Amino acid sequence: MTSRVYASRRKRIVDALVTKLKTINGQGAFLTDVGDNVHPRMKFWDEVEEFPALHLNAGSETREYQSAGIRDRFLSVTIRCYVQDEEAQEELNELMEDVETVIEDNSRLRYTDKRNNVYYTQQITVISIDTDEGVLEPLGVGEILIEVRY
Repeated sequence: MTSRVYASRRKRIVDALVTKLKTINGQGAFLTDVGDNVHPRMKFWDEVEEFPALHLNAGSETREYQSAGIRDRFLSVTIRCYVQDEEAQEELNELMEDVETVIEDNSRLRYTDKRNNVYYTQQITVISIDTDEGVLEPLGVGEILIEVRY
């Protein structure tokens, strides 16, 4: 049996993003080390126990119908970033820079479907970046909204 060409692959794309974001290890170009503290589901700041942390959430998905029966899919993904530090905003900005670096380096993201067929995203775009602006110090919370075209 072959894969369905135009089925949603929300979970598989989020899982592939989680794997890539776990490479933020404080070495080379990276400023922070998240270790394995990257999760494919959202938590609120009062539920987070280990810092820094990244939590992803797949949002709405839309379709754009092209000629010849081609369909582009656009998936919104929220990446919530959590830090705890005396200089929380500085720490948060560094973590968010690292996330943006991973997104830029993996705009053509490899992922698989349930049957291990390999696919690639067409493009990943950062739509917006927002922070708590220091309101929760010594905690810092930021949000990066991306759009995945596949």
